[in-house]
Amino acid sequence: MCGRYATSRARQDLLDEFRVQVDAVEGELEADYNVAPTKQVPVVLDRVPKDVPEEAHPAANAPVRQLRTVRWGLVPSWAKDPAIGNRMINARAETVHEKPSYRRAFAKRRCLLPADGYFEWYVLEGEEGEKKPKKPPKQPFFIRPKDGEVMAMAGLYELWRSPEDEWLWTCTVITTDAPDDLGRIHDRMPMVVEPDRWDAWLDPALTDPDRVRSLLVPAMAGTMDAYPVSKAVNNVRNNGPELVAPAASGDGDGLAALF
Repeated sequence: MCGRYATSRARQDLLDEFRVQVDAVEGELEADYNVAPTKQVPVVLDRVPKDVPEEAHPAANAPVRQLRTVRWGLVPSWAKDPAIGNRMINARAETVHEKPSYRRAFAKRRCLLPADGYFEWYVLEGEEGEKKPKKPPKQPFFIRPKDGEVMAMAGLYELWRSPEDEWLWTCTVITTDAPDDLGRIHDRMPMVVEPDRWDAWLDPALTDPDRVRSLLVPAMAGTMDAYPVSKAVNNVRNNGPELVAPAASGDGDGLAALF
């Protein structure tokens, strides 16, 4: 699964990188090196503006690329309680097109979540013959693209209407099998959409499930870096670039050489 990641690209960098037409982010967009479920996260999406009359101009019904912040943890439109989103931070690529919670969003409400990389925890095994603790210690790793480019994670977004008639925007991250070099840390990883597929992935007019699924191609082995980082990331209250820096000597338990 993907339960924690980092996103620190500057606002203007995201607007330029993703060719955003409308900046719909309210307030500041600050770097977050310890993104956790229920936080507001930046997403890129294509959506037909609802506040522009169709007769206003010829392209009024054309989708517009937007940068927004939405809550991480998808709440289906039919949900009675938004708390359901706390359990819906990830959607499996293998079944996302058929699950009732994600099926409609997969058809026409797809988005990209810009990230620097994501965190996973490797379960440390004790020496042979040692008594194993009930909860074996875990070492956090930061996993990022080797080329340093933005990691555009495939996502879905939804709009949920509250009893007070207010709209809540939420999202989920689509995950896939991790390639062998990363699977030793965790068997799942976020699905990354390559730049040449961004337009098709975001296009709300593309609704055929098979064609949409064809856009999801797992990352090739050898394209990502993985290294141990400080266990300070375990606490969601900690935040800062030091969380994605390689662990100091001794803090990573010598695991860097294994990966």
